[in-house]
Amino acid sequence: MKNILFIIGTRPEAIKLAPVIFAFNNNKNFNVKVCVTAQHRDMLDQILKWFDINPDYDLDIMEPHQTLSTLSSKLLKGLNSLFEKEKPDIILIQGDTTTVFIAALVAFYFKIAIGHIEAGLRTFDKYNPFPEEINRKLTSCLANIHFAPTETAKKNLLSEGILPEKIFVVGNTVIDSLLFTIKKLKLVKNGNLPIASKLKRWDQTLKKKKLILVTAHRRENFGKGLENICKSLLKISDRHLDTIIVYPVHPNPCVQKITNKILQNNNRILCTKPLSYIEFVYLLSKSYLILTDSGGIQEEAPSLGKPVLVLRETTERPEAIKANTVKIVGTNEEKIITNTCKLLENEKLYQTMSKAHNPYGDGKTSKRIADIIYKLSTKL
Repeated sequence: MKNILFIIGTRPEAIKLAPVIFAFNNNKNFNVKVCVTAQHRDMLDQILKWFDINPDYDLDIMEPHQTLSTLSSKLLKGLNSLFEKEKPDIILIQGDTTTVFIAALVAFYFKIAIGHIEAGLRTFDKYNPFPEEINRKLTSCLANIHFAPTETAKKNLLSEGILPEKIFVVGNTVIDSLLFTIKKLKLVKNGNLPIASKLKRWDQTLKKKKLILVTAHRRENFGKGLENICKSLLKISDRHLDTIIVYPVHPNPCVQKITNKILQNNNRILCTKPLSYIEFVYLLSKSYLILTDSGGIQEEAPSLGKPVLVLRETTERPEAIKANTVKIVGTNEEKIITNTCKLLENEKLYQTMSKAHNPYGDGKTSKRIADIIYKLSTKL
């Protein structure tokens, strides 16, 4: 029996690793344990509860205003102690956070095998996104097994000298989680849980309105970029009275300061606290279009036929751009306004972008990963 240790730092990692954990738990050949570093705390805990994941270890390293250097040093120390105790045969990590990179580094020091899920994403700009682009490149240098979501990601890895037999194109696990949640939503909304009341209240709030769902919290957008995004939302709202904008605001003080200053006191722009995953997926399904600097939403929205305008200058997910369901608009105020208004006013353009086509997965990625690890387990 092989000892598998999952390392989770943030809410997106938990969303994307939850179905993989389920897949491994269904295989009696693995002894599965889960460690959360809590790089994000409250937002992470919501996901763990939704997917009924009870971590075996919680490093609880989150502190307000800590630097990346401080975060990294705490992760090094905490994961070093954990690996000394657990001695896993393989760790599984997902994505590009500081938790992911440091976990890979410490595992390398211990000569523990590393499986990297969502490997090979690149913008080829080391400061955009920051620090994620370098995190994932360095993780690729350390990983033993690379689970690429697409052929493009595989090509990126091959160009960096990763051996082809170490790369497996499997799709993206975020689609597994999304489809699971959409299915579960139907049961939840008709039930007696508190979340059912929240979903019904959203129905009343959104009644006869086109919902524009917004997320914006990337470090590279702090300052002028985020100011431009917020100013553009005001003008879009003023021009289109039939819309309602919902913006779940990240708790980072750099984000809170700007959104509070620019967007307060507007009854057609709802700046909320971070939503639970179930609420967010529900709003995603109800949205007319999405403005985001998130990577994961670029993968999720096409499955639901929702056009996405990316509030970044680059993307490591070019497949949806090629499929014409996603468009990069950056943080230029006029560009955001123009492209959003086109989608609100041009039905033909909207229909072209809203065709449900997702190049990122079919809901079976997690099982593929578990099957591959099982086949390779004798070599680990």
